[in-house]
Amino acid sequence: MGFFQFVKTPDINRGIADCRNTEGAVLLDVRTPQEYREGHIPGSINIPLQQLDKAIDAYDNKAVHLFVYCHSGARSRQAAAVLQSMGYTNVTNIGGITAYSGKVER
Repeated sequence: MGFFQFVKTPDINRGIADCRNTEGAVLLDVRTPQEYREGHIPGSINIPLQQLDKAIDAYDNKAVHLFVYCHSGARSRQAAAVLQSMGYTNVTNIGGITAYSGKVER
């Protein structure tokens, strides 16, 4: 068994389904505003990674379930770590929109 068989990447399509089935969950897009305007998952909120520490204050409930995505999965992984360090207890990195098979809004 090779090393890369142990590396599991998030499944954004499964993550979207989980988000839709979780009451009160927030779908968070951490890409830039321009990337968001070019196409985003319906129902998502855009808070860029660079502004996360300031803008996320709108969610004072640290137990809210946050499902985080970006373009490829790198920024969402960083964002998940930042959110957890801020005290959020239910953070799921669902990966990158490039692997998303559903419709996007513009």
